[in-house]
Amino acid sequence: MLKVGIIGGGAAGMMTAVLCSNGQTEVHVFEKNEKLGKKLFITGKGRCNVTNSCATDEFFTNVVSNAKFLYSSIYDFDSSQVMEWMEKIGVPLKVERGNRVFPVSDHSSDIIRAMEKEMRRRGVKIHLNRKVKRILAESGTIHGIQMENGTIASFDVIVVATGGMSYPSTGSDGDGYRFARECGHSVTQLRPALVPLVVEEDYIKELQGLSLKNAEMKIADGKKILYEGFGELLFTHFGISGPLGLSASSVIGKKLSEHPLTGWINLKPALTEKQLDARILREFEEGKNKQFRNVIHSLFPSKLIPVMQRISGIDPEKQVNAISKGERLAFEEKIRKFPFTVTGTREFSEAIITQGGVAVKEISPATMESKKVRNLYFVGEILDVDALTGGFNLQIAWSTAHTAAKNILNVNIRSEEEPYEL
Repeated sequence: MLKVGIIGGGAAGMMTAVLCSNGQTEVHVFEKNEKLGKKLFITGKGRCNVTNSCATDEFFTNVVSNAKFLYSSIYDFDSSQVMEWMEKIGVPLKVERGNRVFPVSDHSSDIIRAMEKEMRRRGVKIHLNRKVKRILAESGTIHGIQMENGTIASFDVIVVATGGMSYPSTGSDGDGYRFARECGHSVTQLRPALVPLVVEEDYIKELQGLSLKNAEMKIADGKKILYEGFGELLFTHFGISGPLGLSASSVIGKKLSEHPLTGWINLKPALTEKQLDARILREFEEGKNKQFRNVIHSLFPSKLIPVMQRISGIDPEKQVNAISKGERLAFEEKIRKFPFTVTGTREFSEAIITQGGVAVKEISPATMESKKVRNLYFVGEILDVDALTGGFNLQIAWSTAHTAAKNILNVNIRSEEEPYEL
């Protein structure tokens, strides 16, 4: 009987374990925490954004790093199949705005509980509070693992599903990268991703707590636009968070590691330049005998008013009928391009995912097996693949796990006359 050892009991590890356990394998999961799915439990603010039900072709437009590497695995086990599988093991799902898929219950614990139940039903042996120290390989082939207490366990196949560096409190402390390097693999530069942005300007920090529901944000490197998004953002005591801030961090991360980047927020994206000018002219006409500071209250949320007064370049005591056309147009420019400078991101402890990981050129995309060590597999976040928010990263975990499990069974167990079945 084939012995499969899986290091990590998160999303990718649990999925691999379930799909590998078919009665002809002995599957063991080693989880350093006291319970399975600790990071999965907090995803989607505790609701677990299982996947995204967009068309598969559209899926790849949301992958930031190494989309082509994922073609085989995503097309072989796409979101519709993941949804069907989750419902089959007892988790009813629903689709929300942006094609985001959640459990009907809104509880991530339902996903974890159902997967654990399925693992136990299939005879998977789960080892909690068991930390792996190193992977044992000889002559380019796996032969086992050594635990932190020195115990050695022999395995025919090892699957590394340790996750990345994000949310280290859940156990993602980078062990998997060390395992990969010790087995001869390259690990690309690691950065926190889907993480809040740190900005330079004090006036941004003064807006702490203010949320903009329908804003347009751009971030550029000189004249080149690196990120452009529309949606919700949140100002914080250090910069910008919310969906726009998080998504931007993944796209601009590489350039941001080189130098600061400039950004703008369009505070009135529903208005054209001409429409905005007409709106400001109307406000100015109605309050022409008032001071500037008293005529812009209807334009912005209260917390934003003093900041807009300050960066407008117009004396707040100045009467509106004395404001020149040039001053008015400069003020409108600040509304359409509310400026900020991104100097960095928050740390891994606040990042949803890790950008970077085991170099995909050293992994077979059709199997997830190492090209350097036979019967060694890498799945999920440990790989140098990442995507935007919306369920895409969990889909990567499910799909890469499925690909690895399929290959483990096909190569080591089944004959060509008995193809793999989900």
